Amino acid sequence: MQVILLERVAKLGQMGDVVDVRPGYARNYLLLQGKALTASKENVEQFEAQKAQLEARNLETRKEAEALAEKLEGEQFVVIRQASDGGNLYGSVTTRDAAETASEAGFSVDRKQVIIRQPIKELGLHEVEVHLHPEVMVTIELNVARSPEEAELQASGKSIQELAAEEEAQAEFEISELFDDIGGATSEDSDLVETPEGQAEEERES
Repeated sequence: MQVILLERVAKLGQMGDVVDVRPGYARNYLLLQGKALTASKENVEQFEAQKAQLEARNLETRKEAEALAEKLEGEQFVVIRQASDGGNLYGSVTTRDAAETASEAGFSVDRKQVIIRQPIKELGLHEVEVHLHPEVMVTIELNVARSPEEAELQASGKSIQELAAEEEAQAEFEISELFDDIGGATSEDSDLVETPEGQAEEERES
């Protein structure tokens, strides 16, 4: 199926290009999202008549996207989720979660602009793409944690596995200290108890 692109589409073409695509992809995405028109004679003529206007509008929206991109690029957003001790989430973080978290921080982001390449199903730091414009893309980071305190530790560079290992080591150290204290107390008590051999020695001396 041939369509004429109304904007740049990654791996497909630039505005004004007439390209061949699968009918399902055209109907369910390109035409539905207003990114293309069927390449009929009438639509091609209509595009040519509106080309200057479309290019001007595209330039304006790109400048707006670039201004937002400068502020958004590399930003980290905290997402609080419940998870197991091993760090596996009860569910997953979605594009809606990413968009809402960024919007709450003051950035105008729509869930349709967010692309999560790999499903986020565990705690930690995860990179996410935000396509602000067909020609403008930035990367943000989602800090998925069980609490704000845990998020701060993860932001400092520690993984959930490292945090768990540190907690386990601390617990083992405290238990070891406790047993040392108990052992020391037991030793002191034994020094105060007089043995039968000691009693017999005292009787012989008397």
